[in-house]
Order: sequence, then C-alpha cells, then structure tokens
Amino acid sequence: MLGELFTKATQGRYKILHLTWFAFFLSFVVWFNYPPFKTTIVQEFGLTPAQAGTIGLCNVALTVPARIIIGMLLDRFGPRLTYSVLLIYAAIPCIIFASAQSFNQLVIGRLLMGIVGAGFVIGIRMTAEWFPPKEVGTAEGIYGGWGNFGSAFSAFTMVIFGVALTFLPGAFNFGEPQTFKILFFPAFDTAVLNWRMAIAGSGIVAALYGAFYYFNVTDTPPGKVYSRPKSTRGLEVTTKRDFWFLMLMNVPLTGILMVLAWRLKRVQFLSTGAMYLAFLVLIGLYLFQAYNCWSVNKDLLSGRKVYSAEDRYRFKQVAILELTYIVNFGSELAVVTILPAFFEGTFGLDKATAGIIASSYAFMNLMSRPGGGIISDKMGSRKWTMVVLTAGMGIGYLLMSTVNSSWPLPLAVILTMACSFFVQSSEGSTFAIVPLVKRRVTGQIAGNVGAYGNVGAVAYLTTRLLLVDVATSSAGGGDPNMAWVNASFFQVLGIAGLVVAFICIFFLDEPKGSFAEAHEGEDVTVADPSYAG
Repeated sequence: MLGELFTKATQGRYKILHLTWFAFFLSFVVWFNYPPFKTTIVQEFGLTPAQAGTIGLCNVALTVPARIIIGMLLDRFGPRLTYSVLLIYAAIPCIIFASAQSFNQLVIGRLLMGIVGAGFVIGIRMTAEWFPPKEVGTAEGIYGGWGNFGSAFSAFTMVIFGVALTFLPGAFNFGEPQTFKILFFPAFDTAVLNWRMAIAGSGIVAALYGAFYYFNVTDTPPGKVYSRPKSTRGLEVTTKRDFWFLMLMNVPLTGILMVLAWRLKRVQFLSTGAMYLAFLVLIGLYLFQAYNCWSVNKDLLSGRKVYSAEDRYRFKQVAILELTYIVNFGSELAVVTILPAFFEGTFGLDKATAGIIASSYAFMNLMSRPGGGIISDKMGSRKWTMVVLTAGMGIGYLLMSTVNSSWPLPLAVILTMACSFFVQSSEGSTFAIVPLVKRRVTGQIAGNVGAYGNVGAVAYLTTRLLLVDVATSSAGGGDPNMAWVNASFFQVLGIAGLVVAFICIFFLDEPKGSFAEAHEGEDVTVADPSYAG
C-alpha cells in the first residue's frame, strides 16, 4: 500500500485518502489557531492566567458532544456531505473569535470552535469504506497522523501569516505607517500582529475547501453500498447487558461538561445560579440521550428482537477503546497545551524557542500515528499492538516526570519525541480497531471513542489546574512550585497509561476479520477495482 500511496495519489481510494486527510488537516489548523496567538491575545485583552486557561478548555469542551452527534449524522448522511458542511461551518467561529472585543466573546468563539475538532470522526468512516480490513490500520494511521499534523502546522505558521498580513501592502494597509486595519473588520486596529485576519482567514480557507471536497469525493467505491443503521438516534447494541454498559459509559461525557461549567463559574463567566442551571441542562441532555438509545434498542430490551451470533458485537470493545483514547489522544491534547510553558520554565528558554521545541511533540504525528497503524497491520495482532504501545506511552510519561533543569536539553527533547511516538502510535492502533468493531455503526463508535479523547483532555487539564492550586496554596499564595506540578502531572499521565494497558491485556479482544481482504459480507469484485490492492 505504501508504495502505491504516491504513485496512485490521483486514483481511486488513494485520491480519497489524500483529499480526506487534508480535510482533517485543515480542521486541525482551524481548531488550534488560538495557541500561537495566545500571548498576544492575553496582552490585548488583559486576560488573567485563569481566563487564558479557560479559553483553552473551551476549545475542547463542545468537541465531546459534537463528536457523538457528528458520528450519528455521519452514519445517516455519509462522510462526503458531513465533512463538507463541517468545513464550511468552520468559518463561523473563526470570524466570531477574530472579531471579539471581550473575554465573553472569546469564550463563545472557542466553544463554537470545539465543534470543528469533531471532524476527525468523519474521515475514519470514509477511509474504512475505501480500504479493506488488512490495510485499514495503515490507511487510518496516515489519515489521522497527517491530518493531526495540522496542529503543529498551525503552531509553526499562524504567527508568520499574522505578521505577513500586518505588513502586506494594499488592501490590508489602511492607516498610519505603523497602524494597520483588518480587511473584514475595519473598526479593529493592530500595530504589531494581525492575528484577527490570520484566524478569520484560516476559517475562510477551510470553508472553500469544504465546497471543493463535496464535488471531488464519493462515500464509497463504485458498486459498493453505503451501510446505514436503521436509526441514528442512538448507538445500536446487540445484548441487554451492553445497553446498560452503554448508559454507564455515557455518564463521563456529561460529567466532564459539568466540570467545564464549574470552571467557567470560577473565572466568573457563569454565575453560581447559571452553573447550577447548566448542570440541570446537562442532566436533561443525558436523559434525552438515554431515551434516544432506548428508542433504538427497545425491541432488544423487550425481547422482541434477538441478534444472531454473527450480527452481534461486544460493547466492551468500544468501552476499552474509549479508555485507550482517553490516555493517548486525551494526554496529547493536554501535553501540547502545556509543553511550551514546561520547556520555557524548566530550561529558562525564551517563548519562541520553547514553542519550536515543544512543537516536536505534535510534529511526530507525521510518522508516529501512521506507524501505529502499520504496526497494527503487520504484527498480526491488533490487541497486543495496542497493549505494547499503550504501556510504552505510560513508561514514557513516567520518565518525563523526572525531567528537570539538570537534564541536558537535547536529551529532554529526545525523550519527548520518543514518548510522543508511543502516544501517537497508540492513537493509530486504537483507530485501526475502531472500524472493525461493527461496520454499520462505525461513525457512532468513532464518535464515542473520539469524544473520550476530549474527556481525557479536559480531565487532564483540570487536574493540572488543581495541582497548580495546591502548589500555590502550599506556597502561601506565592509562586507555585512548577517543578512539582510538572512532575505530578506527568506521573498522572503515566500511571493512567499503564492501568489502561493492563486492562487491554485481560479484556480487549482481537476483532473478527482483522486482516481480511474485504469487509464482512462484502464482495470485492463489485467494488473499486483497486480495492483488493
């Protein structure tokens, strides 16, 4: 497959893979367009550290329900339409954030931006439709890794675009020699960095590509029928016990949003009454989601429907994959957020140097996530690939907890990149399994697993904020001991990774047909001629 990836880049499934990973890439460029301008925005709006941190949490908050909802829409309408609409939508929160004049408007923009982060789920199903099980790990790894590189690309280039737009002659230069106005928002001036136009522009580019994507892809290869569940209101399960397991695993998805509401109250975005109202609304949403799941599975629960052994899947598989995505992608989102400050504070680097070094963690996505998929395809056991990579990730984080100012900087960077390899390879291994659990509900399964990645991110970032509070209290309100905070934070990540690896050993099953030439019940002779490779 790898040999054909570029030689057949404009043909069949390879064209679809390239167009789809680039759609994911753009969604991540947009989703991560705040961190490169964080310092500038904090200074311009006079934000406190708590407010700046809250904006970062808001960026991942609505991604939790969005990934579930988009998974449902994906199974119903197909990835072509769903991805196109999401990319076009991306322009809206970008423009809201770019035109913000207060902290509350910044929060609203980032909350809405979190929906764009759900785009990852869509390409999982698109890629699975075009590639057979024996190659799905590699294909999903390339899709996830190259698309995920959008976060690193954003870190590298958004500031460059902001500077270029500031000094670009013509349409962007309206005022005095050192004062420039923004094309779409002429009321707002900036003297140094045109971050507003850079952020708005990234959303506009995503929207244009969304229209292009719609007219250049199809949901399935020629002659292949897109498999849809009878209802997308909730996830279909195949045993009564699995239904109650599903209800249990939906609780953290609501709970983490309650944590966010509590955090917004702490920075005075919400009043105490508004926070409790948010709690009631979230409980209502959980009950509504539970009702929808009951509606989809009521015949099963009443005994009027019994699934044959061949048509059953074990929800336990989904639950374990949700846990693996908490500890791998959840930790990646959290670490990407704090790593620049970690290198800056630990080694006394300037912000620019620390940011460049920290970006090596996300840069590894180009190799690591495809590597996890390739290993999963080649090793002959997707289960043990998952175990080894997750355990390696846990050990890597525990080693990072020992990094301090006495370490040589190059050694710390090497360790960071090695840890990143295991984190992102574990992500690739997770989504090498997701499309093989139950094909007709792949979108919803991917949505649930993907949402848990954001549950992990919010949980880890909140844990870090609590560690900072503890350190501040211990210092009598003075500067907290950040070395202790960093060490404790990485220890939490490492222990969580090892615990989940241990769970995988005993409870994760090898998916049926992991290395088959075609999906179960599918005749490759009527599909894309290149499908069998």
